[in-house]
Amino acid sequence: MIRKTRPASSKQSRNANEAKARLASHLARAGLNQSRTRDSVVEAFLATPGHVSVEELTAIVRGRGPAVGYSTVYRTMKLLAECGLAASHDFGDGVTRYERALESGHHDHLICTACGAILEFEDRGIEELQEAVANRYGFEVASHKMELYGRCAACVAHGRREGDTGSHPIHGPSPTA
Repeated sequence: MIRKTRPASSKQSRNANEAKARLASHLARAGLNQSRTRDSVVEAFLATPGHVSVEELTAIVRGRGPAVGYSTVYRTMKLLAECGLAASHDFGDGVTRYERALESGHHDHLICTACGAILEFEDRGIEELQEAVANRYGFEVASHKMELYGRCAACVAHGRREGDTGSHPIHGPSPTA
């Protein structure tokens, strides 16, 4: 099954209280204080679908009103990753992106090198094959990730290649435009 990054859902709203409680517990163990600024970053992150960079999240939080610095967002995202509320990814472009981990099950990624689209997919056959390979070698897997890089269907159909500038047929203006 292939899906684009998930939009926010009512389940995420229900998980927001659990996420805040988990973060509060993590902060207490680390001897850190809760703050309204940190809370605004957490709320914005939990409401943001898909994969978001620190730069993008900083702009989102600032758009909601509170003055927040890049370093505050960066440190907050590190804390969220440490306590299992966020998963960090580097899709080969040097930008760390975060996605919600609380309600997200395991999935893998297809990354378009032309437009930057990130598609998530789940495939039980691939998971079973990975388990079989690990078993064959007596290997106990703790975690794994699979990322496939290439061009999405829209970019293939429109002849768009990595580094092209201009507007994407589906995703809009190119990040490099």
